[in-house]
Amino acid sequence: MLIPVILAGGVGSRLWPLSREYYPKQFIPLVDEQLSMLQSTISRLEGIAELAPPVVVCNEAHRFLVAEQLRQIDITDARIILEPEARNTAPAVTLAAYESLAQDKDPVLLVLAADHLIQSIDQFHQAVNVGKNCAKNGQLVTFGVVPDQPETGYGYIRYQQSNEAFQVIEEFVEKPDKARAQAYLDSGDYYWNSGMFMFKASSLLDELKQWAPDIQQACEQSFRTIQKDMDFHRVSRESFAKCRSESIDYAVMEQTENAVVVPLRSDWNDVGAWSSIWEVSDKDEQGNVTQGDVMLETVNNSYVRAESRLVTVLGVEDLVVVETADAVLVADKNRVQDIKELVERLKRQQRPELQNHTQVYRPWGSYESIVTQSRFQAKRIVVNPGSSLSLQLHHHRAEHWIVVKGCGQITRGEEVFQLNEDESTYIPIGMKHRLENPGVIPLEVIEVQTGSYLGEDDIVRFEDVYGRAEQV
Repeated sequence: MLIPVILAGGVGSRLWPLSREYYPKQFIPLVDEQLSMLQSTISRLEGIAELAPPVVVCNEAHRFLVAEQLRQIDITDARIILEPEARNTAPAVTLAAYESLAQDKDPVLLVLAADHLIQSIDQFHQAVNVGKNCAKNGQLVTFGVVPDQPETGYGYIRYQQSNEAFQVIEEFVEKPDKARAQAYLDSGDYYWNSGMFMFKASSLLDELKQWAPDIQQACEQSFRTIQKDMDFHRVSRESFAKCRSESIDYAVMEQTENAVVVPLRSDWNDVGAWSSIWEVSDKDEQGNVTQGDVMLETVNNSYVRAESRLVTVLGVEDLVVVETADAVLVADKNRVQDIKELVERLKRQQRPELQNHTQVYRPWGSYESIVTQSRFQAKRIVVNPGSSLSLQLHHHRAEHWIVVKGCGQITRGEEVFQLNEDESTYIPIGMKHRLENPGVIPLEVIEVQTGSYLGEDDIVRFEDVYGRAEQV
């Protein structure tokens, strides 16, 4: 049995302002206009033999995004492991190994990042088949991308050349400068380190016991605390916090003498920066990539993306321009790796643009801020068919609801009634209330909040079908 392990816990800070803490790049259609990066990662597995349902490891805050995106591509039997906090890839993969052993005697794990782009699917499948044979023989496999340029944004793998379909690894090399990257390319002895792996679950755990026993023991103890919560497997925060943060590369792959590399001759990209998206996208005659309502005049070799309004650009080249409803990025295309520095400044200033878009996704649908002032704000709320918000109250704000599309069922104190299009109701401060959509089309409501405090943490939940313990 081959179990895909999808690591979906990243935040993609170099793709701000589109990628944000609560809606990071793996959940966004960055290259494919129909599928998110996570959905594309899972979809490209179709056709691989002996394939079992995937194990997805994600941040607890993203659990409903993962579940909904899997549902959209008809994946209903995945096991979703929730990390209470980020601990890098070694603990994530180790938890997945224990979860997989609970399902099968000794499966082969195919570990993939949720946010990589692979365009040559046949070449990817061929590499997976080679890796699977190696893994069944007890070897630990990584996939090395055959380089076509002196890339400084990736780590490298030096290998022993042979006539086999795989090679013995000589060493892992950190991201080089331009001159060293060119030397690696010229030598023909190096691959890009893709961060994808294959091994039997038992092989990984045996190596961890030798090279990182503290991680193995902490994860084994954490796995014993897992509790089933709806579609999710929830790990104890207290138990998992004892595990140190480490990558699978450092913890195992760079230590073991049992690692091999399988070449991946495919158009692969980790989509780690806006320049990467420009590289892999279709361009016009001037070398520009545009998305959304964009108008260019005398612009060359640029990436321009409009999410919510018209963006016009004149007389520039080698720029990245990304517009969202509440933030705009303008950057030199050769400096986009430094966007992380801007993100750090946003974090220090506790700016809300770091975490959420104006449209915020919830398990029941979404809400979008329209206007915000000191004592009032207006939102557009969309409730999916058959979904329901929690039964709740607020201590500091009242709410006015106006239905603009669909039909809602309203709980207002002891009353339960329906509200149709062009009808409204008022929820006083301190009154229990709930909004539900019993219909077959999305319910759209304009909500006007008034009060002394309008923060999202002013909420007391009494009933919630989604089992949310935190105040979100």
